[in-house]
Amino acid sequence: MSFGDRLAGVFASEGRLCVGIDPHEHLLQSWGLPASADGVRAFGLAVVAATVGRAGIVKPQVAFFERYGSAGYAALEEVLAAARDAGLLVIADAKRGDIGTSVTAYAEAWLTPGSPLEADAMTIAAFQGVGSIAEPMRLAESAGKGLFVLAATSNPEAAAIQQAVVASGAHSGLTVARAIIEDVSSFNQAQAQHAFGSIGLVLGATLDLADFGIVTTASARVNASPVLAPGFGHQGARVADAARLFGSLAGGVIVSESRGLLGGGPDGLADAIAARADEVRSSHV
Repeated sequence: MSFGDRLAGVFASEGRLCVGIDPHEHLLQSWGLPASADGVRAFGLAVVAATVGRAGIVKPQVAFFERYGSAGYAALEEVLAAARDAGLLVIADAKRGDIGTSVTAYAEAWLTPGSPLEADAMTIAAFQGVGSIAEPMRLAESAGKGLFVLAATSNPEAAAIQQAVVASGAHSGLTVARAIIEDVSSFNQAQAQHAFGSIGLVLGATLDLADFGIVTTASARVNASPVLAPGFGHQGARVADAARLFGSLAGGVIVSESRGLLGGGPDGLADAIAARADEVRSSHV
């Protein structure tokens, strides 16, 4: 089954909420956990357990595990395996990006069935050009996995690049963000028989997408691209505004939230996830 079809199945059965697994050091402290590999393992496994039966997608932020070296990666492997064994859809927030064999190796690490770091999808950067991730895109499609390509992100320093206008070529006159969307949409159009394409986009929910040259009344082939939308909750975006924020893209939006759910501590986490999942379902995003 393709990643897009599996994602559509999760939308139908569990909803669109994606629970971030972001073991910031201050959260570890507030949860009574050590700032160590053991701490992030316990944190991650607790989030997985609280998510099961309440939401269908989790997104571990790789950096918070990576900072503890090999022990941190061993902890991440356990969290990834536990989430996938529980039937959750797992997006590894790795934000890898490179060219040639290097970016292919990143994709193999995160998307190969049976890999110690196997996830269902990963975040990836393509600011060297979408052509630079052609092999990860092919690998994802062939393995039933997904990619989420950074297009318009909420960090303010990114705007200079993402809002820049392409000077030549097929996308001349479009912003960099819009050019990425066009290339991803073209790839997904070839898999039009699926509910969604395998290659998604990262679009920050706190942004005015028009500032990035992104038209949310775009063609249906853009709508075939799932959208990972961070920024809900702690960062200020409201679930009730999702349909307005994303317009014609809203049908594929994954509502991603981390600190707003995690900040209440382990005792209230399950209830917080259940309440937010109900809110997302009732919002008709």
